Amino acid sequence: MSSTKTLLIVYHSMTGGTRQMVEAAREGAAAEEGLAVRLLEAAQAGPDDVLAADGLVFATPENLAAISGRLKDFFDRSYYAALDRLNGRPYASMVCAGSDGHNAVRQIERIATGWRLKPVAEPLIVCTHAQTPEAILAPKHIGEDDLDRCRALGEAMAAGMALGVF
Repeated sequence: MSSTKTLLIVYHSMTGGTRQMVEAAREGAAAEEGLAVRLLEAAQAGPDDVLAADGLVFATPENLAAISGRLKDFFDRSYYAALDRLNGRPYASMVCAGSDGHNAVRQIERIATGWRLKPVAEPLIVCTHAQTPEAILAPKHIGEDDLDRCRALGEAMAAGMALGVF
Protein backbone atom coordinates (compact mmCIF):
# COMPACT_ATOMS: atom_id res chain seq x y z
CA MET A 1 0.00 0.00 0.00
CA SER A 2 1.41 3.39 -1.02
CA SER A 3 1.67 6.22 1.49
CA THR A 4 1.95 8.81 -1.29
CA LYS A 5 -0.75 11.43 -1.03
CA THR A 6 -2.29 13.06 -4.10
CA LEU A 7 -3.05 16.72 -4.64
CA LEU A 8 -5.53 17.22 -7.49
CA ILE A 9 -5.66 20.58 -9.24
CA VAL A 10 -8.80 20.97 -11.37
CA TYR A 11 -8.87 24.05 -13.57
CA HIS A 12 -10.19 25.77 -16.64
CA SER A 13 -8.36 28.42 -18.62
CA MET A 14 -9.58 30.34 -21.64
CA THR A 15 -6.80 32.86 -22.20
CA GLY A 16 -3.90 31.22 -20.39
CA GLY A 17 -3.95 33.17 -17.12
CA THR A 18 -5.43 30.42 -14.98
CA ARG A 19 -3.17 27.87 -16.66
CA GLN A 20 -0.10 29.88 -15.64
CA MET A 21 -1.42 30.08 -12.09
CA VAL A 22 -1.98 26.33 -11.77
CA GLU A 23 1.37 25.51 -13.36
CA ALA A 24 3.03 27.67 -10.68
CA ALA A 25 0.99 25.98 -7.94
CA ARG A 26 1.96 22.57 -9.32
CA GLU A 27 5.60 23.63 -9.37
CA GLY A 28 5.39 24.68 -5.72
CA ALA A 29 3.63 21.48 -4.66
CA ALA A 30 5.93 19.20 -6.67
CA ALA A 31 8.89 20.19 -4.49
CA GLU A 32 7.37 18.16 -1.62
CA GLU A 33 8.58 14.57 -1.51
CA GLY A 34 5.99 11.87 -1.06
CA LEU A 35 3.25 13.84 -2.78
CA ALA A 36 1.85 13.27 -6.27
CA VAL A 37 0.39 16.28 -8.03
CA ARG A 38 -2.26 15.78 -10.70
CA LEU A 39 -3.25 18.67 -12.93
CA LEU A 40 -6.51 18.10 -14.82
CA GLU A 41 -8.49 20.37 -17.10
CA ALA A 42 -12.05 20.56 -15.80
CA ALA A 43 -13.45 18.90 -18.93
CA GLN A 44 -11.22 15.86 -18.27
CA ALA A 45 -11.84 15.58 -14.52
CA GLY A 46 -14.67 13.71 -12.86
CA PRO A 47 -15.85 12.18 -9.61
CA ASP A 48 -13.33 9.31 -9.64
CA ASP A 49 -10.49 11.83 -9.82
CA VAL A 50 -11.89 13.82 -6.89
CA LEU A 51 -12.45 10.71 -4.80
CA ALA A 52 -8.89 9.51 -5.43
CA ALA A 53 -7.38 12.82 -4.22
CA ASP A 54 -6.26 13.59 -0.69
CA GLY A 55 -6.36 17.36 -1.29
CA LEU A 56 -7.86 19.62 -3.94
CA VAL A 57 -7.26 22.96 -5.63
CA PHE A 58 -9.95 24.44 -7.85
CA ALA A 59 -8.90 27.16 -10.31
CA THR A 60 -10.98 29.18 -12.74
CA PRO A 61 -11.12 32.39 -14.68
CA GLU A 62 -13.79 34.82 -13.61
CA ASN A 63 -16.44 34.78 -16.34
CA LEU A 64 -19.29 37.26 -16.01
CA ALA A 65 -18.63 37.48 -12.24
CA ALA A 66 -18.81 33.69 -11.89
CA ILE A 67 -16.77 30.49 -12.22
CA SER A 68 -16.24 29.33 -15.78
CA GLY A 69 -18.86 27.15 -17.41
CA ARG A 70 -16.37 24.31 -17.75
CA LEU A 71 -15.56 24.31 -14.04
CA LYS A 72 -19.30 24.48 -13.31
CA ASP A 73 -19.79 21.49 -15.63
CA PHE A 74 -17.10 19.58 -13.70
CA PHE A 75 -18.90 20.30 -10.43
CA ASP A 76 -22.26 19.34 -11.98
CA ARG A 77 -20.85 15.99 -13.16
CA SER A 78 -18.99 15.25 -9.92
CA TYR A 79 -20.99 16.72 -7.08
CA TYR A 80 -23.52 14.00 -6.22
CA ALA A 81 -21.19 11.09 -6.96
CA ALA A 82 -18.74 12.49 -4.38
CA LEU A 83 -21.24 13.85 -1.85
CA ASP A 84 -20.55 12.62 1.71
CA ARG A 85 -17.37 10.91 0.50
CA LEU A 86 -14.92 13.83 0.72
CA ASN A 87 -15.65 15.10 4.21
CA GLY A 88 -12.71 16.90 5.80
CA ARG A 89 -10.35 16.83 2.84
CA PRO A 90 -8.34 20.05 2.40
CA TYR A 91 -8.94 22.42 -0.47
CA ALA A 92 -7.94 25.81 -1.81
CA SER A 93 -9.16 27.97 -4.68
CA MET A 94 -7.57 30.22 -7.28
CA VAL A 95 -9.33 32.75 -9.52
CA CYS A 96 -7.91 34.69 -12.46
CA ALA A 97 -10.17 37.73 -12.42
CA GLY A 98 -10.67 40.67 -14.71
CA SER A 99 -11.95 42.97 -12.01
CA ASP A 100 -12.98 41.28 -8.76
CA GLY A 101 -13.19 37.48 -8.51
CA HIS A 102 -15.01 37.32 -5.18
CA ASN A 103 -18.27 35.95 -6.56
CA ALA A 104 -16.39 33.10 -8.25
CA VAL A 105 -14.70 32.41 -4.91
CA ARG A 106 -18.10 32.36 -3.17
CA GLN A 107 -19.43 29.85 -5.69
CA ILE A 108 -16.51 27.50 -5.08
CA GLU A 109 -16.87 27.96 -1.30
CA ARG A 110 -20.56 26.96 -1.44
CA ILE A 111 -19.78 23.81 -3.40
CA ALA A 112 -16.86 22.97 -1.09
CA THR A 113 -19.13 23.50 1.93
CA GLY A 114 -21.62 21.02 0.47
CA TRP A 115 -18.80 18.54 -0.04
CA ARG A 116 -17.69 19.30 3.53
CA LEU A 117 -14.18 20.14 2.38
CA LYS A 118 -11.83 21.98 4.73
CA PRO A 119 -10.50 25.33 3.46
CA VAL A 120 -6.78 25.48 4.27
CA ALA A 121 -5.75 28.71 2.52
CA GLU A 122 -7.29 32.05 1.75
CA PRO A 123 -8.69 32.13 -1.80
CA LEU A 124 -6.03 33.40 -4.19
CA ILE A 125 -7.34 35.99 -6.65
CA VAL A 126 -5.11 37.40 -9.39
CA CYS A 127 -6.67 40.47 -11.01
CA THR A 128 -5.65 41.17 -14.62
CA HIS A 129 -7.74 44.38 -14.86
CA ALA A 130 -8.99 43.30 -18.29
CA GLN A 131 -12.09 45.40 -18.92
CA THR A 132 -12.52 45.81 -22.68
CA PRO A 133 -13.64 43.00 -24.98
CA GLU A 134 -10.18 43.00 -26.58
CA ALA A 135 -8.36 42.83 -23.24
CA ILE A 136 -10.71 40.18 -21.87
CA LEU A 137 -10.21 37.91 -24.89
CA ALA A 138 -6.45 38.52 -25.22
CA PRO A 139 -3.91 35.96 -24.00
CA LYS A 140 -2.93 36.75 -20.42
CA HIS A 141 0.49 37.13 -18.89
CA ILE A 142 0.57 36.66 -15.12
CA GLY A 143 3.30 38.63 -13.38
CA GLU A 144 6.06 36.98 -11.40
CA ASP A 145 4.82 38.33 -8.04
CA ASP A 146 1.43 36.71 -8.61
CA LEU A 147 3.04 33.48 -9.81
CA ASP A 148 5.12 33.47 -6.62
CA ARG A 149 1.85 33.63 -4.64
CA CYS A 150 0.55 30.66 -6.64
CA ARG A 151 3.76 28.69 -6.00
CA ALA A 152 3.47 29.47 -2.29
CA LEU A 153 -0.12 28.17 -2.24
CA GLY A 154 1.05 24.93 -3.87
CA GLU A 155 3.95 24.64 -1.42
CA ALA A 156 1.67 25.23 1.58
CA MET A 157 -0.92 22.68 0.40
CA ALA A 158 1.80 20.09 -0.23
CA ALA A 159 3.60 20.67 3.06
CA GLY A 160 0.37 20.53 5.07
CA MET A 161 -0.68 17.32 3.37
CA ALA A 162 2.75 15.70 3.71
CA LEU A 163 2.99 16.59 7.40
CA GLY A 164 -0.57 15.42 8.08
CA VAL A 165 -1.57 18.87 9.29
CA PHE A 166 -4.58 18.63 6.99
